[in-house]
This record gives sequence, C-alpha cells and structure tokens, in this order.
Amino acid sequence: MLEKRHFLSVFAVFFLSLLAIPVPGFAHCDTLDGPVVMAAKQALEKGDVTPVLKWVKKEQEGEIREAFQKTMAVRTKGPEAKDLADMYFFETLVRIHRASEGAPYTGLTKGPAEPIIAAVDKSLGTDSVDHVVKHLTAEVAKGIRERFSKTAELRKHSEDSVSAGREYVEAYVELTHYVERLFNDAIGHSGAHGKPDEAGHKH
Repeated sequence: MLEKRHFLSVFAVFFLSLLAIPVPGFAHCDTLDGPVVMAAKQALEKGDVTPVLKWVKKEQEGEIREAFQKTMAVRTKGPEAKDLADMYFFETLVRIHRASEGAPYTGLTKGPAEPIIAAVDKSLGTDSVDHVVKHLTAEVAKGIRERFSKTAELRKHSEDSVSAGREYVEAYVELTHYVERLFNDAIGHSGAHGKPDEAGHKH
C-alpha cells in the first residue's frame, strides 16, 4: 500500500508539472469532449495507440507511443491511478497535437464546443455540409451588415469635424479588416489552426 501511494504521488507530481506550463489559447481540440480526447479514450479502451496517431505528426509518434505505454502500465494500479494516468495521456496528446499546429495550449477544459465548431461536428455526423454553411453564412452576413451600417452612417458626417472624421475612419478600418479576414480565409490565406495569419492588412 505504501509503495502504491508513493507511486501515485510521483506520477501526480509529473502530471501536474504538465498543467503548470503557462501558454495562452483555446480551441475545440482542448476540450474533454473534443475529437482528440475522444480518440484517446478509444485508444485506451482498445489498448491500441493507433486511433490517436492521426492527430500528431510522424516525428511525434515516438513521444505519443511512450506516453501511451506508460499510461497503460499505470492504469493497472487501481481506479485512482487509472483516472490520473488517463488524464495524463489526454493532456500529453492534446499538448503535442496543438504544438504540431504551432498553436498554444492551456490545458483541457469542460463544456460545450463553440457554436460554429458544434455545427461542423453536426454536419460531419450527418455527411451534409448544409448545417455548417447555413450557420456560418448567417453569422458572416450579420457581422458585415452591422459594420457596414455603422460605417455608412458615420461617413455621412465624416466631414463635419476632425473627431467625426476619426470615428468614420475607425469604423471603416474595422469593416475592411473584417471583410478582408473573411475573404482571405475563404480563399485559403488563413494561418494555422488556432494561430492568426501574420500577413495582416496595411493602409
């Protein structure tokens, strides 16, 4: 019993050290209900690491395989060890997956996915893109109309004073940047998943 407690204590310290890495960011892949963790649960249930390998690059396979073997070994130490080992593997897999994309990672989170990501998952589940297209186009249209309406109204008074002109310019810049980001994403000029495009727009 003493040996088991010591083992769990050492493993817990190692696991918590992973959580202490301070890096900003959030994504659907960081959630406990996300596709990466779902693949990890499947792999642990089957005792086969294969389902998770698609989520990392080839050069990262070794690290994932090693973490998987350690996890499988620790899971046999009892319910407490199993829960701790599983979470360690989830954290390790998601962290490495995010790093492979050049994206930040702050740890796993609970809760529903963002609406648009949920729409993507729903569309994939039904083999029909209609749901995500409808959801996305509605939000895009709303965003453009709101910014355009505000900019058009301020433009009418942009020559009344310097301050009025500046208000118009601020709204104009926001509108053009918003539209440009959408357009660049649509034609494939966006940055990596979870990482904004560094090109930017210049006036």
